[in-house]
Amino acid sequence: MRLDKFLKVSRLIKRRTVAKEACEGEKIYLNGKISKPGAEVKIGDIIEIVFGDRRIKAEVLNINEKAAKDESKEMYKIIES
Repeated sequence: MRLDKFLKVSRLIKRRTVAKEACEGEKIYLNGKISKPGAEVKIGDIIEIVFGDRRIKAEVLNINEKAAKDESKEMYKIIES
């Protein structure tokens, strides 16, 4: 699944366009590397989101094309916040 879509479906970021802009603005890291919106996300990957002085690090646990609000929290595990 594309990184921008995963961020939206998992609700780590509310809108896909915001997720895409964050990737293009070099605020999203996938496995320690600056990532593009179209990067492929796999189970076990580490996603790091940097917004200002806030930093969230999450591990991908599950990938669903569509997820309800309560299911979206099962798609990742927060490692650092």
